[in-house]
Amino acid sequence: MEKETWGYIDSGNGSPAFNMALDEALLDWHSNGLIPPVIRFYGWDPPTLSIGYFQKYEKEIDMEAVDRHGLGFVRRPTGGRGVLHEHELTYSVIVTEEHSRMPKTVTEAYRVISEGILKGFRNLGLEAYFAVPRTEEEKSALKSPRSSVCFDAPSWYELVVEGRKVAGSAQTRQKGVILQHGSILLDLDEDKLFSLFKYPSERVKERMQKAFKSKAVAVNEISSRTIGMEEAKVAFKAGFEEGLEINLQPFILTESQITEVNELAENKYKSKNWNFKR
Repeated sequence: MEKETWGYIDSGNGSPAFNMALDEALLDWHSNGLIPPVIRFYGWDPPTLSIGYFQKYEKEIDMEAVDRHGLGFVRRPTGGRGVLHEHELTYSVIVTEEHSRMPKTVTEAYRVISEGILKGFRNLGLEAYFAVPRTEEEKSALKSPRSSVCFDAPSWYELVVEGRKVAGSAQTRQKGVILQHGSILLDLDEDKLFSLFKYPSERVKERMQKAFKSKAVAVNEISSRTIGMEEAKVAFKAGFEEGLEINLQPFILTESQITEVNELAENKYKSKNWNFKR
């Protein structure tokens, strides 16, 4: 059977607002039948703290620390917790809910889409596998996480190597389209990450950071060699093609599409109404 062709976009490093606006625009265009399903890779300039759609920034985020580190800040249209986008490959997948390969439930759709990420890690020589919470304690921890940090614990079907989380993803469904985006950690500055959140006390912060080391890890901490961004892109592009059984063909945005994305970035994702609404 002939493989389906999806669009592939490597948009390079973008501002926080542009990155979220492009993901939303791709969702809109796909919903309206203007573009095929898309896999997108991107980075962040400046490095950015993104928070989940439902997070309460005043309660959870130390904005003075965000400013002190010179970080960008943006609220994602997806759920989940805080992510420091710095030394990572960020991906997004945009595909209709009605696609024949997409399960109806969010959890099972994660599994299918994450097959591409799984294959990507294996292309880099890492034995990744899916996290499946088994005990009642693990399942309840997903419903009421103790930390504002995304990589603090794996969710259903997120990717784990040697028992530690190496990729974090979030998903939303709007206008009949699935948008899943996530972070593939190449390197991680734990001290910087943990300085961005509020804690009841310094002791609690130290305890959580210590526990974090056993729960999350970056690719280059466990790889036998240093893996750079370009090698990662090649590995995960091939991983998505293999995992989703598709061909990826470069998709070039038109000038009018870029203008539309920039307007959405300016009017929505740069606005205080969006970023600080909770």
